[in-house]
Order: sequence, then structure tokens, then C-alpha cells
Amino acid sequence: MNSLLNRISMGAGGLAVAGFIANTCLYNVDAGHRGILFDQLRGGIMPDVKAEGTHFLIPFVQRPIIISVRSTPREIPSQTGTKDLQTVNIKLRVLWRPVEGALPKIYRSLGADFAERVLPSIGNEVLKSVVAQYNASELLSRRAEVSERIGREMRKRGENFNILFDDVAITHLNFMPEYVRAIEAKQVAQQNAEKQKYVVLKAEQERQAAVIRAEGEAESATLLTKAIEKSGEGIIEVQRIDAAKDIAKTLARGRNVTYLPGGE
Repeated sequence: MNSLLNRISMGAGGLAVAGFIANTCLYNVDAGHRGILFDQLRGGIMPDVKAEGTHFLIPFVQRPIIISVRSTPREIPSQTGTKDLQTVNIKLRVLWRPVEGALPKIYRSLGADFAERVLPSIGNEVLKSVVAQYNASELLSRRAEVSERIGREMRKRGENFNILFDDVAITHLNFMPEYVRAIEAKQVAQQNAEKQKYVVLKAEQERQAAVIRAEGEAESATLLTKAIEKSGEGIIEVQRIDAAKDIAKTLARGRNVTYLPGGE
């Protein structure tokens, strides 16, 4: 009986030790994350980066710090000025992630909230520097070019902080109400100018047509005068006969017209 109790107590002790080890000597790094260790005896953050899985640590001496390395979306708003001194509100959407091998350095220099410290700062800096090189109208007409240039500058600045940008895009772009009203007024003025241009062009075409028609009628009258001078009244008689034929053809197609023999 005593032997059985001794075995049970030993087993319970072993389970307690195992539980203590599991709770204090092991830690897990989940998928999409990496781990670093803070060691009190060796002066802070250790240089090693722990991959996904279960890892050992020294209880009460080392403390695990788990950091996500997944691509994370972030929206960066900014109000800045254009080359022609127009105020623009712009929002930038970025997909970012830290450089895995540099996690100890990032944590040591910037802390756990490094994204909050870095992203708004470099986002506003890049937006102000790039937007200032374009006029307000160019931001609209060359939006893809502006977005691509902002992306290049963001990636270049991110290298200084060991941050990678998988995607950078402009999601929101608008101007102050005064500028919007000025654009609308300009569009209306351009439409009115195009309309007046069309009216003037149409009037000019009608004038040219009238001139050509008058010149044709004058040429016809000149030719008729010359023909009369050359052949006397005969040409007029021929025209009278042709006109009578045309009238007769028109009347012949009428249903209510009756021809009577001449003299009756």
C-alpha cells in the first residue's frame, strides 16, 4: 500500500514538474509571427529570431516577445499643398510588414509600437514632398504616376526603418470646396466657349454657302444672257416648252385633273 502511495506521489510530483516546465520554460510562436527574447542577465534583447513553433526559455530570466510579420493594411491621411498652392486632402493605403531578421533591432530602437511611430511619420513626409511637385490638375490627370512615385519613395524610406511595403496606393484625393467650385466654373466656361465656337463656325459655313449659291446664280444669269444675245428669243422659247412639259407631267400624276381637247 505504501509503495502504491509512493508511486502516486512521485507521479503527481512528475506531473507538477512537467506542468511547471510547460508553463514557465516553454512558449509558442503562432503562424504569421516571430519571437524574440528579452534576457535580463545578458543585457536586453537577444539577437536571435524564433520561427513558428514551441521554444524554450529560462524562467524568470528570459521573456518572449511575439511580433506579427504578416502584411498589415494601414491608411495614412495627410493634408498638404500642391505646386500651385492648392490644399489637398489625400489618403494613402499601404500594406506593410517588418523585416524578420531585423526584429531585434526594430524592437530595441523603436519598441513594440514601432508601426505607430514610423508609418505616419514617413507617410506624411513622402506625401508632402511628392505632392508639392505637381499642380492640382496634374494630381488628377496623372494619378497613377503620382501613386507609383509615392510607392517608390515609401519603400526607400522604409528601408531606413527595416519596414517593407508590399503595396502602396492613393485611395482618397480631394481639394478644398473653393477649388472645386473654380474647376466647375472653368468647365462651364469651356463648354460655353465650345458652343459659341460652333455657332460662329456654323454661321460662317452658311455664309460661304450663300456666297457660292449667289455666285452660281450670277454665273447662270450671265450664261443665259449670253445665250439670248447669241440665239435671240429661241432659248427663252425652249425654256418655256421645258417648263410646260414639267407642269404637264406633274398634273398627269394628279387624280383630280382631267384633260379636255383643245378648243372645247
